[in-house]
Amino acid sequence: MKMPNITDELRATVRAELPEIEEISDPDLRDKVVEAWAFALAETSFRSISEIPGAGAPGRNVLKTGTQADHLRGVAIQCIRVADEFKTQFPDFPLKCDILIAGALVHDVGKPWEFAPENQTRWEDDPRETGWPSIRHPPYGAHVCLSVGLPEAVAHIATAHSREGEAILRSLECTIVYYVDHAYWRILKAGGMLADTEAVRPPAPPP
Repeated sequence: MKMPNITDELRATVRAELPEIEEISDPDLRDKVVEAWAFALAETSFRSISEIPGAGAPGRNVLKTGTQADHLRGVAIQCIRVADEFKTQFPDFPLKCDILIAGALVHDVGKPWEFAPENQTRWEDDPRETGWPSIRHPPYGAHVCLSVGLPEAVAHIATAHSREGEAILRSLECTIVYYVDHAYWRILKAGGMLADTEAVRPPAPPP
C-alpha cells in the first residue's frame, strides 16, 4: 500500500483543530493521534477536519451548524467528563484515560474516506463494483489507526464505536465512546439541531 503524502502543515492543522489532543499525557500517543488524522486527510481531497461535513454519515444526522471537528471535540470533552465523574465516585475504576481520549478523538478517523466526494461519486456510479460505501468509516478507521502505529485498544474504539461493535465485546473505553457518541446525535435530534430531522410527533393513538 502506498503511503499518502503527509505534510507538517497538515499535522499542524490537526493539532489546531483538536486541542483536546493535549489532554493525552503520553507524547507518543499524542503524536500518533495527529498522524492518524493527517494520514486520513492526506488520502482524500480534504485539507482539514473542518472541511468534512458535520454529520454522522453522509446525508444522515447532519448538523445545522458545526463541522466534523466540532463533533469530535464534543465527544472527547464529554468522554473526559464521564470518566472524571466515574473516577470520582469509584476511585478504583479501571479506566485508561489516555486510551479513552485518543479513542474519542479518532473514533471517526475513517470519515474522510467515507465522506470524500471523489469516493462518493465513484461508488454512486457503480455500487455493484465495490459497494456504497466500499468500507464504512468504523472499519476503515481501524485500518488508519493501525497503519500509523496507534495501539490496538485505540483501533478497537475506531471500529467498534458504531454498529460494527454489536458483533464483539467492547472494551471499557470503547463502551464510553459508544454511548457518548450515540447520545450526542440523539440529544441533538431531540433538540431539533439536525438538518435532516423531521418534526418530533407523539405516537399515533391505538385504533
